[in-house]
Amino acid sequence: MKVWQLILFGVLVHLVLFYSIFDIYFTSPLVHGMTPVSPPTRKPAKRLVLFVTDGLRADKFFELDEDGKTRAPYLRDVIEHRGVWGISHTRVPTESRPGHVALIAGFYEDVSAVAKGWKENPVEFDSVFNESRHTWSWGSPDILPMFAKGASGDHVSTSCYPADLEDFAGSDMTRLDTWVFDQVEEFLKSASLNESLSAELKRDKIVFFLHLLGIDTHGHSNKPHSKEYLNNIKLVDKGISKMVSTFRDFYQDDGETAFVMTADHGMTDWGSHGAGHAQETLTPFVAWGAGVRSPVKSANCGVYTDSFCADWKLEDVQRSDMEQADVATLMSHLVGIPFPVNSVGRLPVDILNASRGEKAEALLANAEQILAQFQVKMDQIKDRTIAATFRPFQELIEAEKLQSLKHIRKLIHGGQYEDAVSETHLLIDKALQGLRYYQTYDRVFLGISVVFGFLGWVCYVLYLVVLEHTAVGQASARITAGHSEGHTRLLLFGSMALIICILLAVQSLHMMCYVYCLMPVLLWYKACQGLRLLQYTVRWTLANRQLGRFVLSVVVSAAGLEIIVLSFYYRQLLSVGLLAMSLWPIIQSRGQGRVMGRPWIAVGWSLTCTLVGMFPLMPVVGRETRYALVTSSGLLAVFIGALILYRVSFSRHFKILCGFQLMLIAVSVLTVKLTSESIADRQGLPWFCQLCSWLVLGCCLPVALFSPTCLRDRLLSLSAALLAPYILLSITYEGMFILSLLALLYFWLQMEHTESLVARRQVFQNVDFKQDGLIKDDISSATFSRHLELSDLRRAFYFIFLILTAFFGTGNIASINSFDPASVYCFLTVFNPFLMGALMMLKNMIPFLLVTCAFRGVQVLTHTPLRSLFLIVLIMSDFMGLHFFFLVRDYGSWLEIGSSISHYVIVMVMIIFLLLLTGVSHVLTCWRVPLPTQRHKML
Repeated sequence: MKVWQLILFGVLVHLVLFYSIFDIYFTSPLVHGMTPVSPPTRKPAKRLVLFVTDGLRADKFFELDEDGKTRAPYLRDVIEHRGVWGISHTRVPTESRPGHVALIAGFYEDVSAVAKGWKENPVEFDSVFNESRHTWSWGSPDILPMFAKGASGDHVSTSCYPADLEDFAGSDMTRLDTWVFDQVEEFLKSASLNESLSAELKRDKIVFFLHLLGIDTHGHSNKPHSKEYLNNIKLVDKGISKMVSTFRDFYQDDGETAFVMTADHGMTDWGSHGAGHAQETLTPFVAWGAGVRSPVKSANCGVYTDSFCADWKLEDVQRSDMEQADVATLMSHLVGIPFPVNSVGRLPVDILNASRGEKAEALLANAEQILAQFQVKMDQIKDRTIAATFRPFQELIEAEKLQSLKHIRKLIHGGQYEDAVSETHLLIDKALQGLRYYQTYDRVFLGISVVFGFLGWVCYVLYLVVLEHTAVGQASARITAGHSEGHTRLLLFGSMALIICILLAVQSLHMMCYVYCLMPVLLWYKACQGLRLLQYTVRWTLANRQLGRFVLSVVVSAAGLEIIVLSFYYRQLLSVGLLAMSLWPIIQSRGQGRVMGRPWIAVGWSLTCTLVGMFPLMPVVGRETRYALVTSSGLLAVFIGALILYRVSFSRHFKILCGFQLMLIAVSVLTVKLTSESIADRQGLPWFCQLCSWLVLGCCLPVALFSPTCLRDRLLSLSAALLAPYILLSITYEGMFILSLLALLYFWLQMEHTESLVARRQVFQNVDFKQDGLIKDDISSATFSRHLELSDLRRAFYFIFLILTAFFGTGNIASINSFDPASVYCFLTVFNPFLMGALMMLKNMIPFLLVTCAFRGVQVLTHTPLRSLFLIVLIMSDFMGLHFFFLVRDYGSWLEIGSSISHYVIVMVMIIFLLLLTGVSHVLTCWRVPLPTQRHKML
């Protein structure tokens, strides 16, 4: 198989393995075909007003300020005298879209659905807005449209402010909230003069949604402890107070309006959200008005063992907590509309202003709505499963479900309301467990298929390595050249594939199931070509007494990979690994440095390993900004580059090219300085800084392609080219990290070159190998065909370790909680999730590219076939990928679930990137754009 074919085949295999966890662990919970269930009791309210304060932390809202006063006096008065309060517990990912879906639709979106779209519905789901007679909403263009376009009919009206108003560098982001309050006030004023609109507003089943984004934007820009964030809470409280008065005036204080205030997610101290920290998952909840009970007061009734409210001074007011999805069922009940058919929320009956009988009836209707989902899901699984193999959910078979419903109704009719509520909660628990059971029904056999796919791929790659790049493989190929088992193997695996297709077709499984089940058949068909090679290799190893050395190498490599796996959980282990790597010159022959006459290389390697090892011990990037470090690292890079150009002999054209690249780095430093100062002064992003940033990004890599393809010149030019955009995307010590990493990569090249020369001089004692390969070796024409050595195993391991060091050196990106918009302020400040995400991805890829290009240089200097090194890297990476596949979790805390997903995703994306970056690094190191004078000479 040719190199490009192997890369393409490997990318396809790993894309399937990457996507598999979303089909196995995180399939969509949505089912369709249920009949909506309405609350059987009276409608407590004719209308509901929902305030969602985006990014509001529970502690910042409930706590008292330094003067012992509340930041939200109006809502504090509501809590103490008119309504209920508590904490709404969110789930990961704590982002705006999934949070609003949970609040308004009552279910938790699966990971794949969130990835399919942001502003619009990627999947069809029901919501409170959809079930209402009419919903009017005001706020962000990133949130409102997805509920309007997902609704049936045209009864969801939206009013969005312009997208460019969401400017993270804006002078005062409270204008996002004041815009909403002003628009609602103008709307109700105009309605009082419009008879038809006024009549529509005074009907029942009406919902008003006010999305307030100012707090979230201030949290990202200024952090939750800033005066801007805290003052925005005060502004929102005043705005809500004004809105309540406005609604009551319009409706002449008829007492039929319910109010709910909550948040979609919280925010960490360093201004991010997305993971499962308590600061992100604890959001405030306040409800008052029609259908909501008055406060329950007694001594210590608000004290909870979680200590979240210890300093909120609300111990004498009962706290009512709920899951975020419960808010949707509450809103549905208050306005008397059917529960969203996809909701998994549980009606919080303890906060309702209703009789015990009405509470029991309402909760039973909630249970019937969830049971309808359970029934549809069970029927779907049963219809497509072979009858003899169907395994029903034993705790809620049909007879038991009917018996439970009958028993609960009997309790209600007998006036045993408390018992009825308890029994209904148990029934809801069973229904939710049953939904989960059928949602994960196919997990075992799909998981086994994916594991066999992993093992088949690893065995196939191992077969290629041994066959094509070892002496034993080539000897075996000559010996077994006359043997052929192709027809038998094809018949066996072809029959297996046919049987699998028949079984899958009978069960009407989706197309990806065919891919997961047939891919292992293909991979093992390819891997089984090496059965005879395996037998010959074992005999050869035993005959040459190499078994012990081989086993020791495998064990050491596996132990090293386990350390890398653990570093995903304990980032500091990277420092331990780098410290161990610094001992490499000591472990090697003590006389190596003296033989080559270059002991400074060993010293430089040890020092740079120690230097880079300091960064995993530092705080994660994103928690604070230190632009002085960014500018210092940029100026240091310019100084080092100028010193290299002055001290080292280069061609005139290359010096001019590098001078231009150093100018780009200087421009980047100046841009960062001016941008940070402007934003600090609340002046926003200067247009000329934005223009310079995009120009630097656009021309940095193309300029590097004009440099010569000799190893030293090209790698130096690439380093300068990638430094400029990296500095533009830095906010603290990342620039120092990338300079330290470049120094380490330089000494890695020198160490490998030195070690390779020593090894060859020991074999070819009369041959004078050149020591200036780093200067003269041309990457574009480098082709080698030697056999693999045990030292190549070390080179592959170092490559993987340095890739992950580049990835985790400045932050634990295994947590999806690492994004800080400050990193892209030089390019844009107006909220654009996809462009901002692309720039952050570029920032993460730059260290990847530098390490990959250095690895290409190691391959050239050590005369190792790139294909063989690359195949070893693939085997090691897939070993880690299989490890994390078993560690993926969909239970436990939401932080653990989110981390397990991101660990697997990072490893699989890394493997796919390595496949793709091999091609990218080939372009960056081997392609060259001839200069005009060179074109003239060629002609």
